[in-house]
Amino acid sequence: MHAPESDLRPHDADFATALPSGAHERSRGSARGRSLGRSRGSSGAVGVRGVGLDQVEAVNPFRALPLGAALPLAVIGGILLALSFPSPGWWFLAYPAVACLLVAVMGQRAGRAAWLGYLAGAAFWIPAISWAGRYLGPVPWFALALLEAAYLALGSVAIALAYRWLARVLPSTAGRVWGLPAVVAALWTGREWFSGSWPYGGFAWGRIGLSQSQGPFTHLAAYVGVLGLTFVVVYCVAVVVSLALVRPTRPGAVLRLPARVATAGLLVAAVLAVPAWPTAVDGTISIESVQGNGPAGYFDGAQPGEVLAAQVAATDIEAKGVDLVVWPEASAEYDPRQQPVVASALDSVVRSVGAPIVAGAITQTRSGVLHNTSFVWTSQGWQSSYDKKRPVPFGEYVPDRWFFSKLAPSLIGLLQRDYTPGTKPNVLSVAGIKAGISICFDIVDDGLTTDMARGGAQVILAQTNNADFDGTDENLQQLEIARMRAIETGRSLVNISTVGASQVIDPSGRTIDRVPAYTATSMVTDVPLGTSTTPATLISGSLTLLLSLGGLLVLLACAPWSRRRR
Repeated sequence: MHAPESDLRPHDADFATALPSGAHERSRGSARGRSLGRSRGSSGAVGVRGVGLDQVEAVNPFRALPLGAALPLAVIGGILLALSFPSPGWWFLAYPAVACLLVAVMGQRAGRAAWLGYLAGAAFWIPAISWAGRYLGPVPWFALALLEAAYLALGSVAIALAYRWLARVLPSTAGRVWGLPAVVAALWTGREWFSGSWPYGGFAWGRIGLSQSQGPFTHLAAYVGVLGLTFVVVYCVAVVVSLALVRPTRPGAVLRLPARVATAGLLVAAVLAVPAWPTAVDGTISIESVQGNGPAGYFDGAQPGEVLAAQVAATDIEAKGVDLVVWPEASAEYDPRQQPVVASALDSVVRSVGAPIVAGAITQTRSGVLHNTSFVWTSQGWQSSYDKKRPVPFGEYVPDRWFFSKLAPSLIGLLQRDYTPGTKPNVLSVAGIKAGISICFDIVDDGLTTDMARGGAQVILAQTNNADFDGTDENLQQLEIARMRAIETGRSLVNISTVGASQVIDPSGRTIDRVPAYTATSMVTDVPLGTSTTPATLISGSLTLLLSLGGLLVLLACAPWSRRRR
C-alpha cells in the first residue's frame, strides 16, 4: 500500500526553485496555485513531468521517506543506539544507529521530524536508563526518558531542516557530501550539549561520544573532548549517507559504487591515522582503593556506622608501601569533626596503613546547609575538603520542590534532605601530589573535568556510591564515562565505588587494576601521575560552543526567509 502523495513527494517550494528553467515553466499549469505534475512508475517512484528521475534525484537527493519507512527506521535507530551502551556495550552499533536516525528524518517537515525523533528517543532512552526505575519505580524512569526524548525530537527538527535548506544552497556534489554533513554533525553536537546543560544542570548521559569508550576513535577524546568525539562520529556517518544518496550534478558525471566506497574508506582511514595524544607521566603513587560493599543504598535500611565499619573491614591495613588510601562517596557516613567515633575509625586506618585517606561524608555547616563532601584525613586530622558541585536533581535535592511536590507528592516526599552545590576547588593536595576529586555525578560534567586538569591534578579520584542501582547497568555506564574522562584529561583515574564497578584506568583508557563488583575488598595499585596537558583540556569547551552555535547559525542563514515572506 502506497503512502499518500504528500508524504512521498519532495517539498514543492524547495523542488521548484531547483528545477531547470525550462522544466520549471513546463511544470506550471494555467491556474496559479497548480502543483507540480507527478507521475508514478511501476516501482512506485515519483517523477515530474518534463524532468527525468535521474535529474530529480540530482536536484533533491535527500527527499523524505514515506512514514511507513521512516517510522520503523527511527525506532530501529533508537534501539541500536541503546545497545551501543553498556550493556551489552556494542559500540559499533552507534554508527548504523546514527545512519538510521539521519535517513529517517532527512527532508521531513518539522512536525513529522519531531515525532520521528521523539519515537527514536523513546526507543533509546527507555532501555538505556532502565536503572532509573530500580527502586523508585517507572514514574521517574519514564519521566526522565521521555524528557530526554524530547531533546532528540528538537534536534531531529534541526537536522531535517538542514537537509532541506542546505541541499538547496549547496548544489555541488562536494558541498552535499562534505559540507552538509558538517552542519548536521554540529547540530547533533549542539543538541547533546544543550540537553547536558539544561534544566537543572542537564543530564549529560547517552552522548554518542560516550558510547565509544572501547571503539577505534576513542583516542580522539584527548584532542576534542567527548562532545568533539560525538561530532567526529556523526560527521563520518553523515558523509557516508551523503555518498550513498548524492549523484553528481554535472551533466555526464558519474560517481560509481567503488569510488563511493573508496571515499568513505579514505575518510575513516584519515581519522584513524590521527595518533594517540602522547600523554606524559612522571612517577607513580601507590593507592589502596577500598570497596567496602556495605549497605550504602538509600533503601538498605543500614544502621548508623554500618557502611563505615564495612569500609574499615575491607581496608588491607597490612598492605606495604601504600602512599594513599581512597574510600568511595559517603563511605565515612558522618562528619568526623562532629562524630568522634568516625574520627577514631579514620585515625586507626591512617595509623595502621601509614598513609592519609581520602574519604566521603555528609557534612553540615553551622547554618544548616548540607553538602556531599570528600575530605583528606591524615594523622593530624581533617586537612582539606571538596563539596560536590553537581548534586543529582531529584536524587540529592529537589529543585522547585513546591511545584514537583504537587505533581508527585509520594515520590518527592521520599527525599527529605536537599544537598547544596559546593563552591570549593575540586583539586586537593594529599600525599605530596594534587588529586582531582569527582563525586559520583560530577564525572559527567564537562566543566568540572576541565577544572581538574587545569587545576593541576596529577590523578583523578572518582568516588561514587552505586548501591541504589545494584543489578543494573548504571555502574557500568558510569565507569565508561570515567574512562573517557581519563583519556580526555590525560590522567589516570581511580574509579572507586561502594559496591562496584571499581577500576583503576590509565591515561590511555586502559584498565590497569580492578576488583570484582559486590565484593568487600581492596586493591593496591601503582598509579601513573600525569603531567601533560591535552588539547581537549584547553579547547574542548570553546570547540563545543563553536560547533553548536556555528551549526545553528549556518542553518538559520540558509533558511528560505524571502520565500516565507512571499
